[in-house]
Amino acid sequence: MSTSRNGVASERIAGALRDSILRGEHPPGTRIRQEDVAAEFGASRLPVREAFRILEADGLITLVANTGAWVSRLSLAECEEIYQLRERIEPLLLGYSILNLTDDQLTRLEELAIAMQALRDPEEFLRLDREFHLLSYAGATTAILGDTVRRLWNTTQHYRRAYTRLLDPDGNRIVHDEHHMLVAALRLGDTEDAERVLYGHIRRTRLELARHPTLFDP
Repeated sequence: MSTSRNGVASERIAGALRDSILRGEHPPGTRIRQEDVAAEFGASRLPVREAFRILEADGLITLVANTGAWVSRLSLAECEEIYQLRERIEPLLLGYSILNLTDDQLTRLEELAIAMQALRDPEEFLRLDREFHLLSYAGATTAILGDTVRRLWNTTQHYRRAYTRLLDPDGNRIVHDEHHMLVAALRLGDTEDAERVLYGHIRRTRLELARHPTLFDP
């Protein structure tokens, strides 16, 4: 197989594994065996190794030399640190984005906020919530910050899933209210208010996860 074909195969494998990890099909700490992936995709080990490197850069797996690949797992302390980082850099990214969002993007954000409010399926909520927040950053042009935020989102996906399942009716209402407040601030071009809402939105998740340390048990 040529180098270019290996590259296409590795991207295809990485994409499929990325989707399955984000859907929760491989919980944190799950080992992903190179030979199993090669057999599943009918590929040699070379594109699988490259796919693993892509996923490691995405923050989705951890590679251990001469041992293998595991779906990334966080301790409570690591999760809290990542969320504190997100509280600070995602409002910054949103500030870069807000004045460059198009009318179509703002309309889609409003549609997503409404759609999420009607959902009862946690997995569908997670999918739309990810689309919502990453779309809100789509107006930003950055060299590092955008990729960093996407990596942190990947790393914390499993814990956002756990948070979603922990929410009581009041918590659900607050989450949806914050989505609508964020859309309103974005439509007004109110950077200060949008950053404030987003900061509280992320912080609320961190504090709720900290109340459930057993989520981080091996």
